[in-house]
Amino acid sequence: MNKAETPQNTLIPVRMINEYVYCPRLAYLEWVQAEWAESSDTIEGGRVHKKVDQPGGSLPEAADLHDEQSMTARSVMMSSEKIGVIARFDIIEADHGTVIPVDYKKGKRPHTAKKIYDPERVQLCLQGMILAEQGYRCPEGIIYFHGSRERVKINFDDELVNLALSAVDETRKMAAKGVIPEPLADSPKCPRCSLVEICLPDEIHFFKQKKFRPRAIAVKLDDVLPVYVQSYRAKVAKKGEELDITVDGQPTAKARLSEISQLVLMGNVYLTTPAMHELLRRGIPVSWCSFGGWFLGHSTGSWHKNIELRTAQYKISFDKEACLKLAGCFIKAKILNCRTLMRRNWRGEGKPEGLLISMKEDAENVERASSLAELLGIEGAAAARYFKHFSYMIKQDNTKNIPFNFKGRNRRPPTDPVNALLSFGYAMLVRSWTVTLNQTGFDPYRGFYHQPRYGRPALALDLMEAFRPVIVDSCVIRAINNGEIKTDNFICSGGATSLKEPARKKFIKAFERRMSEEIIHPVFGYKTSYRRILELQARLLGRFLLGEIDLYPDMTTR
Repeated sequence: MNKAETPQNTLIPVRMINEYVYCPRLAYLEWVQAEWAESSDTIEGGRVHKKVDQPGGSLPEAADLHDEQSMTARSVMMSSEKIGVIARFDIIEADHGTVIPVDYKKGKRPHTAKKIYDPERVQLCLQGMILAEQGYRCPEGIIYFHGSRERVKINFDDELVNLALSAVDETRKMAAKGVIPEPLADSPKCPRCSLVEICLPDEIHFFKQKKFRPRAIAVKLDDVLPVYVQSYRAKVAKKGEELDITVDGQPTAKARLSEISQLVLMGNVYLTTPAMHELLRRGIPVSWCSFGGWFLGHSTGSWHKNIELRTAQYKISFDKEACLKLAGCFIKAKILNCRTLMRRNWRGEGKPEGLLISMKEDAENVERASSLAELLGIEGAAAARYFKHFSYMIKQDNTKNIPFNFKGRNRRPPTDPVNALLSFGYAMLVRSWTVTLNQTGFDPYRGFYHQPRYGRPALALDLMEAFRPVIVDSCVIRAINNGEIKTDNFICSGGATSLKEPARKKFIKAFERRMSEEIIHPVFGYKTSYRRILELQARLLGRFLLGEIDLYPDMTTR
């Protein structure tokens, strides 16, 4: 929701008022920018609410409610035009002409003087005010704590009513202003918040103040991973809570839907409609690739609702100076990461001191570029220098035999095994970035360095620059040097080279293994995986575009 979509008569969900009292930034992220993420707390809360979320019973009109009448209604939706709020009631109990809203909470009753925190008191009071406006007698409400099996009564006195009305007014003003509130500073509320990886409170304060290292709250286990299907004439169908994968009718594999982050289909693979519907409902994207691994596109659910982010993205993409600034960050990080990879994996005679000095100068030249065209020339020269020496990172045997004879970068089509691996890996990386950008609210096709072109995910290409050497090039070097990929794993025909199906499977495993590999983040100091870093970098770009941090901090390995 933006300024034009927040008129005074917009009904605010009462739950958002609760969030505002708890943390204004959380309310803005959820209501205005429509951000959401599950956590163990939200999942447990959903389980506790499962019963009361099922509509049941009926609530008669206030005039028809008799003093001797007792009843219970579940999951009732009501609103107040006067206050400007709307609420779904968990339970409404009526007894002797009085109605009492009952709100379910998953945890235990807090041991405080008021027996309950202000966000929950305000939410319950607003529910009571909605009922009172409808003509019901509602002097109090109840909060039921599932964890401790306790019912706590809350009286709707004047002090609480004024607090609730003030919270509604402040929430509406916050949304109308269209500026996201500052994150909480070093707050104990942040680590368990489901949106901590979207909000990035510690990371933003680190860039502004640099007083303390961020807590390791933006990191969690990669409990969901991509599933690849590349077998010819494979079929993917839904069977219960699993995807059932068959080839020519023969069972091949199964994958739990709860453990899938995305489904990647390569070549002639059939996905059934029920399976597609379930993936869309769960927000699991489906990536479509050619048999050779070229990314064609992806299917996902409804478009991300954070229009503020895309508006900022489009606005800055037309600012030449801002585009040059961002492009310089992308390319400088790429060159420095290439230099680090070369330093770590050099297998030539002696140390490549001269080469490393030249690559460092290439990175410094980026800062002096006065246009995107000049920056493109600097990048081209740096890439030529890097790939000229790329073969010195590949292991050779004692007979001086060169099984992988790499003489330089070529593509469309790649003409040798190393280039085939690089092209395949870059296609996988651009797919990963495209999916990540879609899931974080960006338009992957509007970039800052790569210019718009039909069918080209320019922003994905921008952000993958720094990760080409640390993810794809590193995978290629490891796969060759460890003997996972051999020269007989390729097909050479008509001047083009491509991987055989078994080799593709091996490289996909190597790629995903690298994505799951944990490193110490060079800026924030906590441990995280490359898979998480992609999302983190996308979120940081969003914070830069929306003006929360002064510079996009691209990632360079040490």
